[in-house]
Amino acid sequence: MIFKHSHVSPRLPILLMTFFFTSLGQEPAAAQEQPSQTPNLQQMQKRMEQLEKELQELKSEMKAATAAAPAAAKAPAPELPTEAIPGPSVPVSTETREAEEHGEEVKQSNSLNIYGFAMLDSGYNFGSINPNWSDTERPTQLPSSAGEFGPNGSTFWGVRQTRFGVKSSTETPLGELKTIFEFELFGTGVDAGQTTFRLRHAWGELGHFGAGQTWSPFMDIDVFPNSLEYWGPNGMVFFRNVQVRWTPIQGNSNVMIALERPGASAEGGNYSDFIALQNIAPQFKWPDLSGHVRIARNWGYIQVGAILRKVAWVDTAGAEFNLSGTAIGWGINTSSNIKFTKNDTGRLSVVYGKAIENYMNDAPVDIGVKNNPTNPVSPIKGVPLPVLGVVSFLDHNWSEKFSTSVGYSMVNIDNSNGMAASAYHQGHYALGNLLYHPVKQVTMGGEFQFGRRVNFLDGFNYNDYKMQFSFRYDWSKGFEW
Repeated sequence: MIFKHSHVSPRLPILLMTFFFTSLGQEPAAAQEQPSQTPNLQQMQKRMEQLEKELQELKSEMKAATAAAPAAAKAPAPELPTEAIPGPSVPVSTETREAEEHGEEVKQSNSLNIYGFAMLDSGYNFGSINPNWSDTERPTQLPSSAGEFGPNGSTFWGVRQTRFGVKSSTETPLGELKTIFEFELFGTGVDAGQTTFRLRHAWGELGHFGAGQTWSPFMDIDVFPNSLEYWGPNGMVFFRNVQVRWTPIQGNSNVMIALERPGASAEGGNYSDFIALQNIAPQFKWPDLSGHVRIARNWGYIQVGAILRKVAWVDTAGAEFNLSGTAIGWGINTSSNIKFTKNDTGRLSVVYGKAIENYMNDAPVDIGVKNNPTNPVSPIKGVPLPVLGVVSFLDHNWSEKFSTSVGYSMVNIDNSNGMAASAYHQGHYALGNLLYHPVKQVTMGGEFQFGRRVNFLDGFNYNDYKMQFSFRYDWSKGFEW
């Protein structure tokens, strides 16, 4: 039997050997010389009693050690320190180091998730809208004058919402590495109206730092309702932008700060045909600074986002006029999800700012034209346009298979006095739907949509009504190793 010195007294081998040799060497001599060795026999008996006493003490110690042995056997064998492993040293993350110091098992796992959905949108538009946006309800794309987009009444069909994405998670010595690559088929910009590749996310994040294209920290994607209509509430901040981001506090409650790719738009208004305006070039020397703070609780959360930016333009002609200028853009976006009941979630936001229209889901230009007749060198000037956006939606689950989303959104622009009378001033958006989920991966249903456009000064407004029917089939496959 082998005893571990950590549990058994080191005296045991010595005592056992002493007892053995005493019994072996002295006891026969005592038997042969018994008449003349009585004093020695007494000493031997005393020695025997002393040894038996000490042996009993050792047995008690062994019994206690044996009781502790199963717990010790279950403990993992100690690993060699990093310094004892041949090869270059590898830095260890703070989380891993703390776990090792507390004796916790450190699990290294990697995962890959491939996901997406196929989706058909179909419906009937009772009014008219820009043909490139016939399958959306965007107030900015409604007619600004009677008959601008032809007669009322048209159907639409398409699969442009179809999506494909890949997410990964990899454990590294510096923390978790997360990536996402995602695209859809909804063409915008020069591809407006087409079914074509459109990048949504190309993002990587290691620990607290990330870079690539994803949601701006100024926005709150959780405000988006459970709707069929693709574009969504016009009054919410909605922008995927190229950025570098720092997230000092992660989790349900979090803090994000980012530097984002700058950009803005402007229009000449009543002076669009002014030749001097053809020589104006935009200038962006600094990235946009954005961020938010989110505080999460059992009832939901509240988030406050902010953005600060500089927009500049340069008159490259610089002859008769000097139309160069700058504007400071800023905005505050307050949003929330409130769990009224286990089946009801309110999605709310209010945003206000100047020259932040390109961050809005559906708003016009950032810079407008203002009359400046007292200055012959700069008879007009560019000014940042104030914008107010509101979102109020309720998502309700009737059961595991039926759900409804209903709500309203609005955008209001404070137009400058040099803008055209038909310029976009105000937009309204509303919808209500009934969705059916025969299985978790399938969604189908119908939705009624309403949009309204109000012009700046000419008194024209336009109401649009639409019915949409959609079928969506989700899929995903995960891998871990």
